[in-house]
Formats: sequence, structure tokens, C-alpha cells
Amino acid sequence: MRAAVYRGREHVTIDDVPEPECPPGHVKLRVAHNGICGTDLHEYYAGPIFFPTEPHPLTGMTLPLVMGHEFAGTVVEAGEGVTAARVGDRVTVEPIHRCGSCPPCQEGRYNVCRRIGFHGLMAHGGMAEYTVVPEQMLHRLPDEVSWELGAMVEPMAVAYHAARLGGVGPGGHAVVFGAGPIGIGLWFALRGEGVEDITVVEPSAERRAALERLGARDVIDPRRTDPVRHVMRRTKDRGAAAAYDAAGVEASVDAALSCVAAHRPVVSVAVYERPLTTPLLKLVLSESRIQGSLCYTAEDYRRVIELMAAGHYDTEGWVGHIPLERLHDEGFAALHAGRKMKVLVDL
Repeated sequence: MRAAVYRGREHVTIDDVPEPECPPGHVKLRVAHNGICGTDLHEYYAGPIFFPTEPHPLTGMTLPLVMGHEFAGTVVEAGEGVTAARVGDRVTVEPIHRCGSCPPCQEGRYNVCRRIGFHGLMAHGGMAEYTVVPEQMLHRLPDEVSWELGAMVEPMAVAYHAARLGGVGPGGHAVVFGAGPIGIGLWFALRGEGVEDITVVEPSAERRAALERLGARDVIDPRRTDPVRHVMRRTKDRGAAAAYDAAGVEASVDAALSCVAAHRPVVSVAVYERPLTTPLLKLVLSESRIQGSLCYTAEDYRRVIELMAAGHYDTEGWVGHIPLERLHDEGFAALHAGRKMKVLVDL
């Protein structure tokens, strides 16, 4: 089968590799689409970051590894002991490997497992014709959810989990820094939970236009409009109920801290390639806080799928498709240069 194999920084090959075996407790999937994640870009241009260079404590795997953790597919084989999945099921995958025994796992917060692993980073992933996953990772897709949306559940669940951590209710104001896929996902998630007053801050004209076409009413260019003054004016000087950093740059964190209301969070859902100088005095003076957000749980997956089945999510104008053979130029390079917003690889 054909697969994208990560071997190191700027070294991903499209290879013919053996189809994976299906051990007990696992299912084998024929992959429909696999999305290119921002994490994949970080790994390609600055990694290995999360890809293990020594055997991972849960999966035992190390480089080289098949990429891909945002995918949906059809069950083609069920291993011994599998009870909840049948051949022919349409599924998406929650790609977290967890130990189940550390304190966070025992408290139900397996998304911050101390030995966490990810399918497609610490185990062979879904950027291949077939992949094998533990049964517990599966979420069945309703007929109303397309293959395209099925492959988008993972990044939308990242955004939904972060949105929930902000605790913004109907009538509250939220500000989102960055209108890439996670920023757009935050906008969808907040609206799905009844939040209508949302400011999105994005310097890219193409990304602003894409979000506005989806229905966003308050999208600003920080090079022309000061985000802090804008949010303070819109909230009558109260500040935002939550600010979300999906941009991953110091300027967005600094602005977020300045426009969030007292006692309210700045939720960080970004990967920072460079160290940040956080102005802690702003936190002290307002008793605000920075809240990290990592991944998702099954609850987030179920809610995103429910919203998708109800027609809440729209991929028109910001999600594109490429064949596996065009991964480097129309995938990594195009996304890195900002020529595309979100790319799904068609397997």
C-alpha cells in the first residue's frame, strides 16, 4: 500500500509499505481522507518534535513512522475480541494512546496522560491506504456526516475542547486570535454552544475572507485595527469573557492578555516554536489566567459529530483535497506559504 513515511525534518517519503496486520482488540480501516495538521507542518519543518527518536513508552515505536492523525475510513477487518465495530462501519478516529494508570487517566483526563501517544505521531498513522487502531479509538459516523467532515472531526474536536475551557456562555464575548483551521473551529464551536458575539483577529486577507463567507460578522486585521481597543469598545470596557490563542505568536498572547476581562482565561491552543516572554504583571493586576488546552476527550468528539450531523459545520471555501503524490508541493509547501488553509489527502 502507499503511505507517507516521516523520516525526519523535511524528509517525508511516499513509499510502498506492507499492509498492517490486525491484532486482537484492533480494527483495520481503509482510509478515505487524512488531514494535514499544523502539528504535521511543525514536524516537517522543525521536527522531530513529537515523533519519537527512541521507542515510545506506550507504542514501542520510533522513526520512521507513517504520518497522519486526522482521518476517517471504513472498517475492513475486526480483530479477535472486538465487539463494538463491524466490517463496513463508517468511522472517525480519536487518535490518543493513553496508559490508563497515571493520575490524570484515572481521573478521566486521559488527554493529558503522562505517557500520551498519538496515532500518526507515535504509531503508524492514517496517511496511508490502510491503518490499524485500537477499537476504543473509534467513533461511528452518522449517515449525515460526509467522509470530508469525518476527517475533520479531530481538528474540530481540538477547537471544541478549547472552546469549552473558556467557559463563555450565551451573551458573552469571545475573541479568537488566528483564523487557521483551529481558529475557524473555535468560531464554529463557540457558535454551536450559543455564543454569537465573537471577534476574530487575523492578518491574512484570504483567511479573513474565508471566515466572513462562512458568516462571521466581526473579523479584523490587527495591522489596521488594534484588537485590544476594538474588543474593549465592543464590550463597553469590560473585556472579553475569554480570549483564545490559535496563532501561536507572542503578539497574539500579549494582545489576548490585554483584552480579556478580569478573572477570565486566555486559552492557549497553539504550538509555540519560539519561547514567549509572558507579561505576568497583567495576570496579577486582573487576576486573569492562561489556560492550556490539549487535544480532546470522547465527549468532545461526540458533540462535534452531533453538530456536524445537524449541519452546523461548513467546509466550503477553506478545505481542499489533494492526492497523496502531491503531498509535498500542494500540501506541506502550500500550507506553509499560506496559499491554502486546510488540506485533506485523498487516500
